[in-house]
Amino acid sequence: MATRRNVHYSHLPMEDIDGDNAREEADDNLRFTYTPKSHMRIPWKSIALALFLFLIGILLLSLSYFIFTNHMEGDGSQAYGLLFLGVLAFLPGYYETRVAYYSWRGAQGYTFASIPDY
Repeated sequence: MATRRNVHYSHLPMEDIDGDNAREEADDNLRFTYTPKSHMRIPWKSIALALFLFLIGILLLSLSYFIFTNHMEGDGSQAYGLLFLGVLAFLPGYYETRVAYYSWRGAQGYTFASIPDY
């Protein structure tokens, strides 16, 4: 059982501010007016990388499918290797492409700031 520490808390002092002064002070506060540049900038390199991973993932997954169904010659171990690499490339590519698409469409909760910039 965890021991309880003897911490004595005290209330912070309250400031008496008129309603009009509080409104002006909130308008001047930079926390509420600051918009970082990352929200306005489109990370083109990251989107290009996401599309590349997405397409390579689709290619590798389709090749593994064709080997599994005997439409192409190959060993089962080759198909499992292509499947593994296809999943590793497809998942992050799909996720970042989806975030970029929804950000471009202006969907609520999606911004270009969610995509890491390289």
